[in-house]
Amino acid sequence: MCGIIGYCGHRPAIPLVLEGLSRLEYRGYDSAGLAFLQVSDLKIIRSEGKLCNLVEKVAKSANTFAPIGIGHTRWATHGLPVEKNAHPHKSYNGVLAIVHNGIIENFQEIKNVLLEKGYEFYSDTDTEVLANLVADELDSLLQEKYHTKFIDNAEILMHKAQEDNKEFLHCMEEAFCNALKKAHGAYAVVMLSPLIPQHIMAARLSAPLLMGIGVGEYFVASDVPAFLPYTREVIFLDDREFAIISTSSYEIKNIFSREKIEKEIHHIPWDLQGAAKDGYKHFMLKEIMEQPKVLRDCLVGRLQNKNVLLPELDNLKMPERIRIIACGTSYNAGLWSQYYLEQLGQIPVSVEIASEFRYRKPILGKNELIIVISQSGETADTLGALRLCKELGNTVLGICNVLGSSVAREADFCLYTQAGPEISVASTKAMLSQMVLLLLFAIYLGQRKNSHQEQATEIINELLRLPAVLEKTLPQLCEKAQYFAYKYAFAKSFFYLGRGVAFSLALEGALKLKELSYIHAEGYATGEMKHGPIALIDAEFPTFALLFDDEYFSKVRSGILEVKSRQGKVIALLQEGTMLENDDLWFIPKTSLPEFLALPAMQLFSYEMADYLGKDVDQPRNLAKSVTVE
Repeated sequence: MCGIIGYCGHRPAIPLVLEGLSRLEYRGYDSAGLAFLQVSDLKIIRSEGKLCNLVEKVAKSANTFAPIGIGHTRWATHGLPVEKNAHPHKSYNGVLAIVHNGIIENFQEIKNVLLEKGYEFYSDTDTEVLANLVADELDSLLQEKYHTKFIDNAEILMHKAQEDNKEFLHCMEEAFCNALKKAHGAYAVVMLSPLIPQHIMAARLSAPLLMGIGVGEYFVASDVPAFLPYTREVIFLDDREFAIISTSSYEIKNIFSREKIEKEIHHIPWDLQGAAKDGYKHFMLKEIMEQPKVLRDCLVGRLQNKNVLLPELDNLKMPERIRIIACGTSYNAGLWSQYYLEQLGQIPVSVEIASEFRYRKPILGKNELIIVISQSGETADTLGALRLCKELGNTVLGICNVLGSSVAREADFCLYTQAGPEISVASTKAMLSQMVLLLLFAIYLGQRKNSHQEQATEIINELLRLPAVLEKTLPQLCEKAQYFAYKYAFAKSFFYLGRGVAFSLALEGALKLKELSYIHAEGYATGEMKHGPIALIDAEFPTFALLFDDEYFSKVRSGILEVKSRQGKVIALLQEGTMLENDDLWFIPKTSLPEFLALPAMQLFSYEMADYLGKDVDQPRNLAKSVTVE
């Protein structure tokens, strides 16, 4: 949801923090800010709006040199996206600053207690409450030690801190942990204070936070791209862990016991080029055009002699049922896979929306495999569903893109999609990679049951052929997408229709159009149109129809004729060699897996529509890349 970066090291911190925030802006862009120390003076610069506004403010500041700094780019959850609500937030007495991703659910109760003690608040955020809670816990500890109330006298407090550095570090650590124990909800939080001028503290609970381990420098951030130019060595913090970081060392401890924890350092294979635009106008366009490579990367090492190799799953017991749980685009990928899992794996499959599933009292079969899908591996509702299923005793398979993410660590088994960093908020190559892995998993299950081997071999042959086909086809898809986007830019609403495997793609096409261009769009199974939605059709309400060369073709064609008979305009996406009476035909090459060509076609149509209408393609309004709070 929000983006966080902190730095301790030998470089000037402020340019590095701003650079990191620019790589995290996809996580939130309502406002941004940073905090840094100049001797014992805590400086904060904040701005509403996009990061460029903050950069402009920093450039006008007289002196911003500092070896330690923290920064934040926000997606609002508490309080309007205005400057007073931007992070970092200072404590009432100005002795510490905090950046925070997540929601403190009991912030109002805490705030009421602090107000009674005389604290003042200058924002509408839960984060400022947390900052003051840490300050209050620190004041209690220091009163006990020094028999003096410091909360209203920061000058004396600073003087004491200079005299007794180690003791103040110990007290700050305890105050930080005590406050976090009282804060209920989800958080990734980083704190900076002139009382401990060589250190920053960071902690996580149900929100992503990781450390970058450099040479003589350390980073803490919401996501790897924030510090990718400087190190690929990463430590993933787990829930209820906190880190104390200085320019020369770090420690990781448990928030409750404060016992030291030894953590494994992971090497992240992504490179900086993978997170840069490479000359494309937008990240989204770049990521759509990367899909042939993503297809190849997903298959590398997973196919041998026309067999699927998934050694990560060799100890997986064959399930009697499968339940797929996900949100948004990942849900659509899961819904698409239901067809193949049941066909090839011969196992009944149900697909659930994570945000609904976790608040029911689901009845799960004893040998029911749970598959959770999340690009980031940090989606709050999906993680909640994962944990619920594990509590109920079910085996969980995670499918995600981010190495060491919460889904990857907490699931019993994990398959990585290997799509590389996806920066644009609208997911594109992530869905394609999820579809590939789910298809391979369906074949893998069939292999273990020795069923549908001939069909599986045909699919594998087609998967191996697809990257080259897609690479050749993408430029033509771009051209056609632009043509149709310009022609249909008048539309205020759109229907997307499909049957069979195309139904889930219709849902995804509609999702992409509305999240990018803000045009109302709905995806429907073609047969459902006559049950109500067709009443909306007129000359100003167009339809995007998917017609694959399968057993549903004639039925979808009939649905299109019903739309056309009511003066509805139709874009028909169909395979070469098939025919349809329609003005706007969009042909894709003949393949037994047309989904893998139709998906980028719809993505490009949404992209071109949004770009033509002047929308912010990479950062659509009101959206964030990873929904890490409910």
